[in-house]
Order: sequence, then structure tokens, then C-alpha cells
Amino acid sequence: MDWTEFSRWGSHISQWAADYHATLRERPVRAQVQSGEISAQLPAHPPESGEPMDAVMADFERIVMPGITHWQHPRFFAYFPANAAPPSMLAEMLVSTIAPQCMLWQTSPAATEMETRMLEWLRQALGLPGNFSGVIQDSASSATLAAVLTMRERALGWTGNAKGLSGQPRLRVYTSAEVHTSVDRAIWVSGIGEENLVRIPTGGPLRAMDPAALDAAIRADIENGFLPCGLIACTGGTGTGACDDLAAVIKVAKAYNLYTHVDAAWAGSAMICPEFRTLWEGVDGADSVVFNPHKWLGAQFDCSAHFIADPESLVKTLAIQPEYLKTHGADGIINYSEWSVPLGRRFRALKLWFLIRSYGLEGLRQRIRNHVAWSQSLAERLRQTPGFEIVTEPVLSLFTFLLAEKTDAQLIKYVNRINTDGRIYITQTRVDGQIAIRFQVGQFDATRDDVDTAFDVLTEIAETI
Repeated sequence: MDWTEFSRWGSHISQWAADYHATLRERPVRAQVQSGEISAQLPAHPPESGEPMDAVMADFERIVMPGITHWQHPRFFAYFPANAAPPSMLAEMLVSTIAPQCMLWQTSPAATEMETRMLEWLRQALGLPGNFSGVIQDSASSATLAAVLTMRERALGWTGNAKGLSGQPRLRVYTSAEVHTSVDRAIWVSGIGEENLVRIPTGGPLRAMDPAALDAAIRADIENGFLPCGLIACTGGTGTGACDDLAAVIKVAKAYNLYTHVDAAWAGSAMICPEFRTLWEGVDGADSVVFNPHKWLGAQFDCSAHFIADPESLVKTLAIQPEYLKTHGADGIINYSEWSVPLGRRFRALKLWFLIRSYGLEGLRQRIRNHVAWSQSLAERLRQTPGFEIVTEPVLSLFTFLLAEKTDAQLIKYVNRINTDGRIYITQTRVDGQIAIRFQVGQFDATRDDVDTAFDVLTEIAETI
């Protein structure tokens, strides 16, 4: 392909993208294909000769698109959103075009300095204090892994990377059952081990970690010869939106000199609205905080904002500086590859710049406020509808419900029928061991009418179970 042909196809795909978004409501939200249906249409061997883009694009439409679940569909109410606002997509087109590798300041100074400023913008938007510095990770999973590695090194006097964990005291990390499974994976990868991830009981309407139980668990571990090293709390847990009492649990952790990390991957975006910040009161005492602008804020995946109170500890944990990665002749620079596990880094800050400048904070706040109001309104409508029970009350735009007197198997059948119907997409979770149905509003272009459609589908299909 030469650049003339690239220009022609670039224009074609740009128009295709606009048409795709304009007609999304006409498509089923979840892919309606069977397992193996896509791979059966793909040749078993690569072509020896190049093919024209007309043929490639035709096969994209014929083979790929039927197997796509439409995360940008306004009636995507499953999981959490992975939004891609138009300005963010345009920024990504530019990043793909210039294709920089932004591992060091000198490999793209604009990327490094814009990342610093965009994280400052986000910190101010969230109301976090000025002692936090930020870095963009690919996902909250990477930020949590970096936090776990840091708490490990800090507890071991910075000897874990050099000596390994053999012969060291057994480390303990504390969390609740409400956190994302990325915490488990970080514990595995860090070498701490699942047996040393201590689950603290939860209670109350927000299913928050019990501070007294946390204190008792830490004291018991110390008495038994373990080495407590960190606490991972959550604001807006994946299953039900659980929110820990950050002020209380961080106070306990600090009493034992534990590193504290807060996972607010989804709910953190809502903290640009001051009225929602009661959900993470006390966050200013954390050592690190993560939230994903690629979930609710509109920044195209991947883009995870990781804030650190003491970046020197993170750099001390992760930085490796062979001669070929040193920047000579410049002082006071940041090399963000020393703040993350991967060496290679994309220019993720550009889409934040485009996004925030295009909508302004108030434009982004209004979308989030709408989603919260519409979700809470739907929960009340279902509460008043015979046959429905609200299991967990709305936390921001997330709540769970079930059909009264139905078994777990019947509830799964209900979810499957809804998703096969195609007008909306939802998922299930477990609450106290029982199946419940999750519902959250968060897609960037969702409207009140889309949520009203969800009510119609939920009640209509309930009559068939």
C-alpha cells in the first residue's frame, strides 16, 4: 500500500466509523455467533501474495463484524463500559499515524511532558491533594501489580528484587472479597502467593471492609511470625459497587506501616463530580490510587491513571537503567518507563488532552450525573414491579436485582435470553453466594430512552421465565 492508497482507505474507514456509530442501535449488542463460527471462515494458512484492500475490507464486514460485541452500543449495560468518545478516537488515529515509542523522555519529549500535565489535570479534577504524582498505565491490573511490587519491596527493605522471596518472611496483603480478581493476579505474579492474600469480612450497605477485623487480622499475623506489607481497598467494586471506608481502613494500615493502594478503576471517574466524593472519603491518605479513564470518562482503551504519593518508592522498585536507556545532557526529566512494568509505552496522554479540551470537565460531569440518575430511576421502577427484587442498592450507576422465587439456573436462563434477544446486554454476579443480575449505565452516548428500553426488555422477558 502506498500513501495515496492509504489516504483513500483512511477516508473510507473514517466514514465507515461514523456510519457505524450512527447505526449502532440497529445492531444486537452482543455478538450472536456460535463458538468456532469465525475461525471456520479464516484460512488455515497465510497468503503468499498480497491481496487488495477491497477484498480485505469486504471480509472484515463479512467475517469480523458478526462476531463483534458492540461495547460502544448505547444499550451496553454489562460489565463496566469501555468508552471511546469521538475526540479520543481522533487522537488515537494521530498516535497510530506518528507511531511513537514513548519509553523515555528523549524518545518523545512531548509524550512525557503531556503525560505529566494530563495527570495533573486529572488529579485536580478528582480533588486529590497536590502530593500525588501520576502516570498512565495500560490498565488497573498493571497499576495494582506495580503497587503490590512496591509494597513487597518496601516491607522487605528493598531486597526482594535482588534476593527473591526464598528465605524471607512470609508477606501478607489484606483486602476484601469485593475487590477485582486483578488483585489475585498481582499477588501471584509478585510471588507473594494466594495463601497470603487475607480476605477481611465486609458489612453494611456498601459491603465495606470491617476495620476492627482488619486490625485483628494484622495483629494475629504479626503474632504468628508473618510480615504484613500492604492493604488494597476498593471504591466501586466490580460485583456490586462495594466501597470501603477508606479513612478507617487506611488509619489501621498506617498504624502498622502498611502500604495502601485504592482500586477505584470504575468509580474513580465519578469523582470529578464533587457530590460523589463521599464514597472515597479518606483517599488522600493512600499511598497509591488507580482509576480508568477508559471506563466511564470516555478515553479510548487503554488508559489507566495511577496516582502515587511517593513516586520514588515506585521507581526504586521498577527502574532498571542500562547505558542504552540513559538520557544524557538533560536534568530533571521523567522517564515513565521506570514507573511501570513494561518498557515500551504508547502516547496515551494525547487522547486525554483531546477529550478534556473537547467536552470540558462540566460536559463530562453531566454525562456521569445522567447515568447515575437514570440507573437509580430504573432501580426504583424495578422495585415497584411485581416479581423483581433489588439485591444491592445503587452505588452510582450500578445495582443488582433478581427475579423473585427463581433459582440460580432460572436467573442464568433469564440473562441468556435477554442477551440473545440483542436489544440490551447485561451480566450476572454473585452476592453472598447467590446469583444476582448486574445492571450499570455508563456508555458514553446512552440516553434516558435507552434505559427505558432496558426496563421494557427486562420486564418483557421476565414473563417468559
